[in-house]
Amino acid sequence: MEQKKIIAILGAGESGVGAAYLAQQQGYDVFVSDFGAIADNYKKQLQDWNIRFEENQHTEAEILNAIEVIKSPGIPEKAPIIKKLRAQGTPVISEIEFAGRYTDAKIIGITGSNGKTTTTTLTYEILKHAGLNVGLAGNIGQSFAYQVATEKFDIYVLELSSFMLDDMYKFRVNIAMLLNITPDHLDRYEYKMENYAASKFRISQNQTADDVFIYCADDPETIKGIAGRSFAAQLFPFSIENTVEQGAFLDQDNIVINTHQEYFTMSIHDLALQGKHNLYNSMASGVAAKYLEIRNPILRESMSSIKPIEHRMESVAVISGISFINDSKATNVNSTWYALESMTSDVILILGGVDKGNDYTMLRSLVKQKVKAIVCLGKDNKRIHDAFEDIVEVIVNTHSAQEAATVSYHLATKGDTVLLSPACASFDLFKNYEDRGRQFKQAVKEL
Repeated sequence: MEQKKIIAILGAGESGVGAAYLAQQQGYDVFVSDFGAIADNYKKQLQDWNIRFEENQHTEAEILNAIEVIKSPGIPEKAPIIKKLRAQGTPVISEIEFAGRYTDAKIIGITGSNGKTTTTTLTYEILKHAGLNVGLAGNIGQSFAYQVATEKFDIYVLELSSFMLDDMYKFRVNIAMLLNITPDHLDRYEYKMENYAASKFRISQNQTADDVFIYCADDPETIKGIAGRSFAAQLFPFSIENTVEQGAFLDQDNIVINTHQEYFTMSIHDLALQGKHNLYNSMASGVAAKYLEIRNPILRESMSSIKPIEHRMESVAVISGISFINDSKATNVNSTWYALESMTSDVILILGGVDKGNDYTMLRSLVKQKVKAIVCLGKDNKRIHDAFEDIVEVIVNTHSAQEAATVSYHLATKGDTVLLSPACASFDLFKNYEDRGRQFKQAVKEL
């Protein structure tokens, strides 16, 4: 009897466990290894499926014996086990790369430093509303691998991070979107912007003349990256600064989308998702939808009715004329810049957390213009004080979501906005950005 080929999977989160299920279904002998603890729900799934796993360690003999290794996007190249696998020439791939081998569905892939989740969700909702048989995966929802194993979708909309793209080699994205490239996660890219940008551009690496590459013509790093590369796919730019021949642009207060088929126009005031950053997100989704020949009334309905995403510029409440907004998903400076940029009132800004070497200078002019007080929510707020104390009169330190909400409420007056847009990761005081956002929402409800 032929011995089954061994596949090792590193990391037992959503993507790892999904990959394990698909690999087992495809006849591989599967071994799952997590250097940390495995969450109970994932452990139960692996047990139910009789898949071998270990936690809090990597048994090298098992892993180095595999013909291929599927790794979680969170594991960096410098991890010792990855270095050993690379040294012996074992292929190390992402769950997306692996799952892509077993589906012939059309793939829409979305990457960028900011706006991925919103654009992915909006694109998915438009296609679903149009009656297409569509799945949603990647950095969002159920893993792509698990859906490939259990569903039969015609189209997938995938949110792809740079870490996922790094481990993708043959995977082909039919409709690729690159929303923007701004400094984020540079610690994983030798602190070189061009390395991070190269990662994002991998989304277009296997495209053919039948495919489409949708990008922001207003983003300097994207334009710089395009200049040095050649593309097999058709290019569709979107811009709010200039008119484009094909793609999307702004004509006074109307979005205009022009793909090969037909024109679509819609007033920006009718969009459910407001703010400059969402204008870009809506344009990118709209270009993909029109390329797929989604009818105008359906596109218009979807774009005017989509619900904002939790923790992303989410309105929480209005109390005594003060608006509270939860933008906990803003884990980098650029996200916070977009949030502030869309504000039309005076702001009490809640900032702070784990700082990934943030450069706050890009926020200074907006902070000077719109922010009347900063409430720090983090263990170490020194860099925030250093960055803003000469332009903001009041900077207060708080150590819980409840304290931050209460202090902000007392600093605000009628007509102001309290904006939780931290520009930092949340791991110093919270489990993750969702936990931070939910604790903030709870605290606002208790005011």
